[in-house]
Amino acid sequence: MANLFQSVRGFNDVLPPATAQWQHLHAVAAGILNGYGYGEIRLPIIEQLALFKRSIGEVTDIVEKEMFAFQDREGDMLALRPEGTAACVRAGLEHGLLHNQQQRLWYAGPMFRHERPQAGRYRQFHQLGVEAYGMAGPDIDVELIALSARLFRQLGLRDLTLELNSLGSGETRQNYRAALVAHLEKHLPSLDADSQRRLHSNPLRVLDSKSAQTQALLAEAPSILDFLDDESRAHFDGLRQGLDDLGIAYTVNPRLVRGLDYYSRGVFEWTTTQLGSQGTVCAGGRYDGLVQQLGGSPTPAVGWASGVERLILLLNAQAAALPDGAPQVYFCWLGETAQREARKLAESLRDRLPELRMVLHAGGGKLQAQLKRADKSGARLALILGDQEAAEKRIQVKSLRGNESQQQTLAWPELPAHLAGLLELSEKPT
Repeated sequence: MANLFQSVRGFNDVLPPATAQWQHLHAVAAGILNGYGYGEIRLPIIEQLALFKRSIGEVTDIVEKEMFAFQDREGDMLALRPEGTAACVRAGLEHGLLHNQQQRLWYAGPMFRHERPQAGRYRQFHQLGVEAYGMAGPDIDVELIALSARLFRQLGLRDLTLELNSLGSGETRQNYRAALVAHLEKHLPSLDADSQRRLHSNPLRVLDSKSAQTQALLAEAPSILDFLDDESRAHFDGLRQGLDDLGIAYTVNPRLVRGLDYYSRGVFEWTTTQLGSQGTVCAGGRYDGLVQQLGGSPTPAVGWASGVERLILLLNAQAAALPDGAPQVYFCWLGETAQREARKLAESLRDRLPELRMVLHAGGGKLQAQLKRADKSGARLALILGDQEAAEKRIQVKSLRGNESQQQTLAWPELPAHLAGLLELSEKPT
């Protein structure tokens, strides 16, 4: 019989055991971010459409082509959030977090863009984002990049390349746009269709063209680094010096731009060659004008976002060590008395061993069938309790991995310490 319903195209289910990888990634990230003094902020999925039009830019691909926008019953124009920074600034202004203050914030959750679905690029995708407000110097930029580098190391990722550029001030970009347009207009017929369309509305996006022919024409184009004002150049030099001091390798890529109009000064991307066309796994930079653009006082700001789906793809491509989420113990029982005692004993074990992943069998059945379920679950050990063992307060511990014949009987008080030693768990004192 055919299924009546399937998930909407580009909106994917994440099933066990893959969810264990997601939980691991978020736990590692939360530990690092908390260690750097960043506080988590949880943002709504729906925002006013005007927020993104004003922040991201009317002529960006996101606003022009990719927004999930709709009118609600009250007539308000709303949108599923396509990114987190604008919403984070909105929340900061609404709740008084940004005026004459320093804030270090992070968030995680789903974003939405109507793109062509492909591996690592879905219409509902998930981002981990980090934002810092109220700090103008390059030292906070260095911290954010160092934080991302630590995250990748702790996850076990390798062979990532950090690319840097500076988009300078508003005056820098205005002068550079004029020079870039003048260069590209000489080659207008040879530009791809998207670049021709963007040439006068958003010419910096031409630098990010995927057309090989357009990229060849850009090889002779002027570099934005030659147009930097003194303050932007000093900031970029400070960023590079800070990364040098920490031994974080990078390459300067003067063609690197971001797809959102609010970026200024230093921008960066972490890239990989192991995910095909979806090579960017983390990207960010400065957006010093965004808070004022959305109605606040001038506030320096910098941040980055990383796609969780792409990080998971890369972790799997590099065979990084990831938890599989399987239970460590499967608790079998035989008999009515054993079932009742098993339930109480299982809860007692969970009290003593908070890290223990244990499945208590449900549904009855013969021991052989229960052990098959235990083996299929991926558990390392099976606990076996019958009515006789329950009366004697003893239990059998059977290995399901390695030597199948390894089995022993323990008194109940011995069980927590035994499991803690075998599974390398921390035992909570009674």
